[in-house]
Amino acid sequence: MDRRTWLGSVAALGVLALAAPLRVLAAVWNRQAFESQDVGGALHGLGIEQAGPTCDIVLVAPDMAENGAIVQVEVESHIPGTEAIAILVEKNPTPLIANFMFSNGAEPYVVTRIKMAETSELKAIVKAGGQYFSVSKKVEVALGGCG
Repeated sequence: MDRRTWLGSVAALGVLALAAPLRVLAAVWNRQAFESQDVGGALHGLGIEQAGPTCDIVLVAPDMAENGAIVQVEVESHIPGTEAIAILVEKNPTPLIANFMFSNGAEPYVVTRIKMAETSELKAIVKAGGQYFSVSKKVEVALGGCG
């Protein structure tokens, strides 16, 4: 085996080693839920049949967003054993914005910036103990951010 062949083989193995973790992450991605074009399809993709209202979820978002391209959203769950927090925007082209998973001991609190296409209902859904709970808030958008 000459030096060029050996270097080519090592380079190819290096590329494969770097690409393997990306395939693992892609396998975890819930394509059906994130690519759904309506809230019902997104909820179905997440395996959510029903989410009951609760006062144990704090959803902080502006009443009026001047620019839908940057809307800060804060969600905190006070429900013991919170496993996940999903954020949905009803009138977005793809309503499921994010689905955060929490392992044991992680504080169920997220702050993120999202895009909103137009004035819409913003919804946070929390999974805890195999049950789903939700809270929502209407956010007025002056200038749409999806488009």
